[in-house]
Amino acid sequence: MGTTLLRVGVALSLTVWLGTRPVDGQSTVLRPATEVADALQARYDGVRDFSAAFEHRYEGGLLRKATSERGTVEIKKPGKMRWTYEAPERKLFVSDGHTMYSYVPADKQVIVNDVPDDAPAGGPVLFLAGRGSLNLDFTVQYADGLRDDGPQALALALIPKVPQPDYESIVLVIDEPSLQIRRLETVDAQGGRSTLLFAMIKENVGIPDSSFAFTVPRGVDIIENNRASR
Repeated sequence: MGTTLLRVGVALSLTVWLGTRPVDGQSTVLRPATEVADALQARYDGVRDFSAAFEHRYEGGLLRKATSERGTVEIKKPGKMRWTYEAPERKLFVSDGHTMYSYVPADKQVIVNDVPDDAPAGGPVLFLAGRGSLNLDFTVQYADGLRDDGPQALALALIPKVPQPDYESIVLVIDEPSLQIRRLETVDAQGGRSTLLFAMIKENVGIPDSSFAFTVPRGVDIIENNRASR
């Protein structure tokens, strides 16, 4: 699950903006990227829970493949997450803050792993779950990565201060007025690009802890901390 969620997480090596953005044929001076990161951090420090529909795209990598998956996500601090992939294949990834469960019905197995108390931030997905700090964990700068995100979008490039095994950098696209996250994008060492696009976002709606409980289905293999059992 760790690799999937960190892929689900997001990053890329990109061209850095020169601190300006064209608006109606002119240029607008942007405030320092670190200030935007501080404002974003302050905003999400006040978000207790978060739900959204998502599209997860992956392209490139060693196999040079392109995939697109859709589903829903629920996140609640501290450290609780539920990613439900609905199409084209059903998958479920659940963390109750202490244990992570990865379940793909077609594989008839559940992978169970402990969540270390001292786990690093890992990426913005875990930042949403209340772990880590953007400016403490990353070097933050503007990135040229807006594509079709609209005129009010800002793209931040996040370079981890401690090298990460699953990604090299992150693009975090936010809506400038609301500071709401629209897109997370990563590129791994093999050149694979993983992108999460969020829609129908809801915040602070009181998601119950029961949403992050997982019951192991009957008849599946359990792989617990790399030890197989029934």
